[in-house]
Amino acid sequence: MAKARRQQVAERAMGRCEYCRFPEELDVQPFQVDHVRAIKHSGPTTLANLAWSCLPCNAAKGPNVAGYDPEGGTLEPLYNPRADSWDDHFAWEGPVLKGKTAIGRTTIEVLKINAPDRVELRRLLIAAGLF
Repeated sequence: MAKARRQQVAERAMGRCEYCRFPEELDVQPFQVDHVRAIKHSGPTTLANLAWSCLPCNAAKGPNVAGYDPEGGTLEPLYNPRADSWDDHFAWEGPVLKGKTAIGRTTIEVLKINAPDRVELRRLLIAAGLF
């Protein structure tokens, strides 16, 4: 991917993962450009299909575009940062991200956003006034 395109995606995200909102400056691993609709599913490498993602979110998401809502068991699309409003689907309760909708809950589950190590890191960063 062209360096300029990568920079555009990063700048649009304002230094945060577009899924879990983790700040890039606090992560030791480099952020990645995620294809919202994966290349293997004919997703284009255009700004309209790209999101800035931390490594844990991108690795867990993989080529998935849907998952099962842990509450209702229904197949639901994952949050799409290019089409959906983050605040409509998610809310913080301390270091834990809560899904306000089936899309939010499904995304949190598939991307493992509330994995114990990730919650603990956010808790420590909140205590230090950094998150």
